[in-house]
Amino acid sequence: MIRDRVTPGRVIRTVLPAELADVVALHARARATYYPDGVPRDGTDWTEAWRGALTRPDGRVLCVAEAGRLIGLASFRTPEDAPAETVKLFQFHVDPGHWRLGAGSALHAACVEEWQADGRRTAVLDVHVGNARAQGFYRRQGWIPEPVGPGDHHLRMRFVVPGE
Repeated sequence: MIRDRVTPGRVIRTVLPAELADVVALHARARATYYPDGVPRDGTDWTEAWRGALTRPDGRVLCVAEAGRLIGLASFRTPEDAPAETVKLFQFHVDPGHWRLGAGSALHAACVEEWQADGRRTAVLDVHVGNARAQGFYRRQGWIPEPVGPGDHHLRMRFVVPGE
């Protein structure tokens, strides 16, 4: 488990359950940017989904906080039916007002540090095929895209976690 990472004005730490409403609001702002026709209503109760992520004993939710306000989120755990050395990055969001200011890169580095400490060797994620900005970010961090099938709405990406 990482210790809080502090830089001037910014801290990376575990999200607190009391911050659930802030987590859901940040998630909604970030997702709205890559759905040109609006976020699809697929029946997902994002408040309950995030509550579950925050309370799962087998998962982690890290955040970047700046001046006490959440500006980035990362949720990860071992996916079901995956080897123990694999971790899945289920959610990774930076508040759109903080893009390209280093928060995402710092949060990603904290995730990698955590994965290394946990003995993870591979990380995977799914990113919306229309989210070119996020795909570019992940590529810059070293993630490799896997082939997409016809009609797929998500691109699977893989990351080799560097050894310590």
